[in-house]
Amino acid sequence: MLTEGSTVSAGAKPAYLSLVRRRLWLLTAMATVVLLLAMIDLSTGPSSYSLTDIARLLWDSESPIALEVIVYDIRLPAVLAALVIGAGLSVAGTQMQTVLHNPLASPFTLGVSAAASFGAALGLVFGATTLPVSLGNWVVPASAFFMSTMAVLLIERLTRWRGMNNELIILLGTTLVFTFTALLQGLQYAVPDRALEAVVFWTMGNLSRVSSTQLVLIAAILFLVMVCFMRSAWQLTAMRLGEERASAMGIPVARLRLQTILLSSVLASLCVSFVGTIGFVGLVAPHMARIIVGEDQRFLIPASALCGAALLSAASIAGKIAVPGQVLPIGIVTSLVGVPMFLVLILRRRRV
Repeated sequence: MLTEGSTVSAGAKPAYLSLVRRRLWLLTAMATVVLLLAMIDLSTGPSSYSLTDIARLLWDSESPIALEVIVYDIRLPAVLAALVIGAGLSVAGTQMQTVLHNPLASPFTLGVSAAASFGAALGLVFGATTLPVSLGNWVVPASAFFMSTMAVLLIERLTRWRGMNNELIILLGTTLVFTFTALLQGLQYAVPDRALEAVVFWTMGNLSRVSSTQLVLIAAILFLVMVCFMRSAWQLTAMRLGEERASAMGIPVARLRLQTILLSSVLASLCVSFVGTIGFVGLVAPHMARIIVGEDQRFLIPASALCGAALLSAASIAGKIAVPGQVLPIGIVTSLVGVPMFLVLILRRRRV
């Protein structure tokens, strides 16, 4: 004989399985969109080729040499960089918003981007011109990563020392943003015009500057960080209910928050250090993922990665076709596209 509780449980299970299947189908559809955008990204550029030409090249070894050079040596690394960097920034932004309970939180809220920009400027001005060419491709991202990591470690130390809450962590990050921005502006004022041009160009963002070795490194770190987040998926999902409820469930809230902030910041630091400043991806893409699959981290983590990859790929395409014969810096495009998209998300939340 079924009791009332068992009847409710029996009725809830099919509904839950149906919800899981629906979210899996949504993830599959999102992956298909990302793949389509990547193919379009491969086919766009100053040298115009159709999707048919690109598909024929990928499946047929006998293709024009010029097409192979353009696709494999020039476009494909930038396309893959858009996918990996977009996914990394979005995943980092998703977890920042989760543990800080702030819809405006992103890796850049903690000063990661500003610190990386200042570090890259130091590398461009003092390192890249004095080191051998073999080290030149690494000195700028290494300097950017070092400076952004120092900013994250400073926040970590102050958080442990003062026991800061979410609001104070964001205020500290905002303070670091203004501090590193002022330092960068001071450096730009003092350096020669040639170095100033290199610094300004770096801060605009450029996907084509990533080498294959650097891309593999970013992808490996992204995979490891996502595995760590997936292992804590149910704890991160519970954090959205509030810290008091999460603590009542036995979740170490302070340790989980600090661990998530560190992993997200390191991931964002690595992405920014190789391609330059790219705004709004880590802010807008997480909201898009939540609208599609909800708050369950088992689906939100891969969905945010796919949304970030799709958003940066779309921005890459827009940067190639906006001005005929030229490619706009990716940072400019993401800002121009991200502002109206974020306004739409804000208005949508107000209507709900």
